[in-house]
Amino acid sequence: MKKIIIILAIVITIFSFNKMVVIPKDAIRFRVIASSNSKEDQDLKRVVVNNLTSKINFSSLASTNIDVARKNIKEAIPMFKEVIDNTLEEEDASINYTINYGENHFPRKEYKNVYYEEGNYESLVVTLGDGKGKNFWCVLFPPLCLIEKDNKNSKDVEYKSFIKEIIDKYF
Repeated sequence: MKKIIIILAIVITIFSFNKMVVIPKDAIRFRVIASSNSKEDQDLKRVVVNNLTSKINFSSLASTNIDVARKNIKEAIPMFKEVIDNTLEEEDASINYTINYGENHFPRKEYKNVYYEEGNYESLVVTLGDGKGKNFWCVLFPPLCLIEKDNKNSKDVEYKSFIKEIIDKYF
């Protein structure tokens, strides 16, 4: 009986705060930073993000265990590089990039009335060119991404949560 009450409380909490994204302290973030805010650099960033998110199963990188997630992410870095190299070649973009896994600085961000504090966070960061443009970010562990819809003028965002998908599947 206690298990059912706990599960119901979790489900109600998730659905009550469906639009509010809380990032746990032990999260591993993922970020792709464009070289600049020019249309070309932002378009390239979107293609890189789309190719990374479509060709790499982020939920398989993560795990329910943060140590396993760290190991999986480190082992997947060559795959990330291959996807980025192929994308840049396909886009005929001669731009350098770096991939850094470790403690990386994130500026304070306000998104949909939720504030994410500035700080150094464990993360995998892909920096394209000068890395002075707007960025895409999501969370690899636990897997949670904010995916912008294709309409560039839209401010709509699709929230994806591996945990919520499991709850939706079984409840």
